[in-house]
Amino acid sequence: MSDENAIDNPLNLDIPDHLQYSEEHVWVDDSVSPAIVGITAYAEQQLGELVFIDLPDEGTRVEAGDEVLELESAKAVEPLVCPVAGTIRYVNHDAADDPSVVNNDPYGEGWLLKIELDDDEPELLDAESYAKIAQ
Repeated sequence: MSDENAIDNPLNLDIPDHLQYSEEHVWVDDSVSPAIVGITAYAEQQLGELVFIDLPDEGTRVEAGDEVLELESAKAVEPLVCPVAGTIRYVNHDAADDPSVVNNDPYGEGWLLKIELDDDEPELLDAESYAKIAQ
């Protein structure tokens, strides 16, 4: 794997170790404020080529477990289950305009939301724990 800061798993998916993960295949970078949220490479592969992303409004209040947006691909329409509570401060309009950004770079330019967290330490999985379920 080219990224020495990533964890390998049997599917050879990129799982950056500086992020935290939910069991619903959503990543959170809470090292910045507001925290950045997106879907994992595993989720992107399972969905296939995205054709539409229905983003929520900035300023929307979310609770952990809320379905905050929909990702539509040729295969399915799937909700994104937010793993953290807070207020959505930014949405990625570039990803909504061109959903392939998420397919091509789910951990970078393909981020989906920036959320001002209610809790500084959300209960999420580290990369090693997430790798065990992303199979």
